[in-house]
Amino acid sequence: MAFPVTRLRRLRQKSALRDMVRETKLSPDDLVMPLFVRPGKDIKKPVESMPGIYQRSVDNAASYCRELYSRGVKAVILFGIPGRKDETGDVACHPEGIVQQAVAAIKDSAPELFVITDVCNCEYTTHGHCGTIVNGDVDNDRTLETLSGQSVSLAGAGTDMVAPSDMMDGRVGAIRKALDENGYSNLPVMAYTAKFASAFYGPFREAAESSPGFGDRKTYQMDPANRLEALREAEEDITEGADIIMVKPALSYLDIIRAFKDNFNTPLAAYNVSGEFAMVKAAAGKGWIDEKSMVAEILTSIKRAGADIIISYHTQDIIDHL
Repeated sequence: MAFPVTRLRRLRQKSALRDMVRETKLSPDDLVMPLFVRPGKDIKKPVESMPGIYQRSVDNAASYCRELYSRGVKAVILFGIPGRKDETGDVACHPEGIVQQAVAAIKDSAPELFVITDVCNCEYTTHGHCGTIVNGDVDNDRTLETLSGQSVSLAGAGTDMVAPSDMMDGRVGAIRKALDENGYSNLPVMAYTAKFASAFYGPFREAAESSPGFGDRKTYQMDPANRLEALREAEEDITEGADIIMVKPALSYLDIIRAFKDNFNTPLAAYNVSGEFAMVKAAAGKGWIDEKSMVAEILTSIKRAGADIIISYHTQDIIDHL
């Protein structure tokens, strides 16, 4: 029936009723907080372009994770800033690597917190690219060896899930094979499946000290204009054994999130990235927006588009309001 018999505003008159008929609801279960860990003791170094975000030493990260868990955060994802870098990223494979140390410390401090570890080489290479350079570009197949070694090392440290973010062809299959062969067949892989060569990563590169020393990452990260290619990437990752697939960034790629949800039955993550976070913080700092309301709306839109898991720097700010 049409108006006046049908009046859709009837369901909007009372807050309790609005809550009951709300189609998309954010929960602490949806959110993952990113953390940056670095060498040293009792370090909490601000990231200038990301207000409220810090590079933390292992001890500081462990105590902070205990606090996050007590506030209702269920999961974190770790990125490392090593004490030294090399040409291939092999330093990330060392059992005493910075993220390996952090995983162990966090598991001691907050045993029930779910710890995800990013798998990539950009933070660990002297040139800042995501793999081994041959003839001026990242060599795909040589990089798979490092990524596999890094994943096995992180598994040995006690990570709950590895998340390859490098965008090399075949890396999910290589990592899955390496984990299985080393006794970690139950360890899940969350693949950065459609990671676009985005302008929204700038603040992250400051936080992770991972800016490329030359060129860019367009030979391995995806062209932001391509949707069908993202579907092909998802098909490949799922075939190779990805347990969760991801879209990164989130806000400019809600159509990709929806396309993944409509086409695949695999659990879906989305990364609300550093540039998206920084824009909100900058506007809030000027008093131009209601930060809490905007963050809730942004995260709801990502979930409404189809994401089951949302990685967001806003997690620490919004968790107490959910």
